[in-house]
Amino acid sequence: MMKLSVWEGGITLTKVQIKVNDNGSFRVTGDVELVDSQGNTFPAKPAFSLCRCGLSKNMPYCDASHKGKFESVVRAPEAE
Repeated sequence: MMKLSVWEGGITLTKVQIKVNDNGSFRVTGDVELVDSQGNTFPAKPAFSLCRCGLSKNMPYCDASHKGKFESVVRAPEAE
């Protein structure tokens, strides 16, 4: 995903990375806005981890409650 910023005289693209951690969270890095279903924006952070297991007491953020209780290893298809 790329974020497009436009200003007088040019355009800049900022890359955002979402890493699927083995048996853990989604790690999000880059200039991204996290918004709830009602359009409310969470405080901006340069990097954060999102809960994938549903056990966090700090939703939508990961608090490591998944340790030893959640298993999921996802791999992208190999490039040909």
